[in-house]
Amino acid sequence: MPLANRLTCARLALSVVLTLGATTLAHPQNPQPQVTVSPPLASRVAQWDEFTGRFEATERVEVRPRVSGYIDQVHFRDGSTVKQGDLLFTIDQRPFKIAVDSAQADVERAKAQIVFDEAEYERAVNLVKTAATPVSTLDQRKANLDIAHAQEMTAEAALHTAQLNLEWSEVRAPISGRVSDRRVDPGNLVAGGQSGATLLTTIVRLDPIYFVFDGSEADYIRYSRLSVEGDRGSSRDTPNPVRVQLADEKDWPHQGVMNFVDNEINAHSGTIRGRAIFDNKDLFLTPGTFGRMRLYGGPLDALLIPDASVVSDQASKVVLCVGDDGKVVGKPVTLGGMARGLRVIASGLTPSDRVVIGGLANPFVHPGVAVVARPGEILPSGGQLAVGE
Repeated sequence: MPLANRLTCARLALSVVLTLGATTLAHPQNPQPQVTVSPPLASRVAQWDEFTGRFEATERVEVRPRVSGYIDQVHFRDGSTVKQGDLLFTIDQRPFKIAVDSAQADVERAKAQIVFDEAEYERAVNLVKTAATPVSTLDQRKANLDIAHAQEMTAEAALHTAQLNLEWSEVRAPISGRVSDRRVDPGNLVAGGQSGATLLTTIVRLDPIYFVFDGSEADYIRYSRLSVEGDRGSSRDTPNPVRVQLADEKDWPHQGVMNFVDNEINAHSGTIRGRAIFDNKDLFLTPGTFGRMRLYGGPLDALLIPDASVVSDQASKVVLCVGDDGKVVGKPVTLGGMARGLRVIASGLTPSDRVVIGGLANPFVHPGVAVVARPGEILPSGGQLAVGE
């Protein structure tokens, strides 16, 4: 190859090398990722502690007959709502009506006997005055009159019992609420009485309705200290507000108040039972439904950060911060509830920490990586970010 051509090729190769080198310097392979940082928002907030539990009926009654007999009629639709006093079942009333008539006849017989014994006693009184009859006869007739009065009382008591049994042959709803399905169909013999009575159905009161949950011993001690210090009333005496969220709900639309705390901590589980009460006018809430509850836990001086700034590291929660050396540091934290749209950090952060609130989606942002930190601001309205330039 001629010398001129070789020189031309060398110049071209050198130009390509210089161009690639300049491109590499202008666009490095791994630039430092940029993140937005801000100190946690210090604020005094209302603390809401979360618990899980289930709704329970305020009243639950097993409907059983008080008298034995054959079911004649069923007067309700399975699963319907009933009012107190509504007729549910009718037991064949004919035997009870006959018993009432027989008891009424015994009362009339006793009254007739009283009339006769009173006349006998009056005659004996007059005869004793004329010494025509001994005093012992007067005593005997007085005793017969007293026995007749006692027999009348016995007959009247038997009449009341028969009338009561006739009344009990109509099984009525003892409370208002939702009735379950019938457990016995017409034509079946049912047993009544105080023990061994046949279960006919059940009724639960739905309005109001209870929410029952278990709280930890640590929570109970903290609430007790707040009550002693005057920062939060005890739920035994104060209707502290609660909110409940069902499984398919994102907000906390159901509001109620505390109305009971048990009298001892369970030694086996280390928990104590609590109960809140809710209005349920539309009967939407049903006993047995699972829910998450927030209970007012008193005022709290807290550090707040966006919930999105909390990442999971296996079983623990971590917040990424930028240290003085410009590198990302993962700090394990203990989470509290939500307040003012932000996550409460119970422990693990300090007011001077620079929390990463923007840029977490970058896969290169992880502990130990040097980053370019831009200042930002945590706003309480839904955890929005105000990014500085």
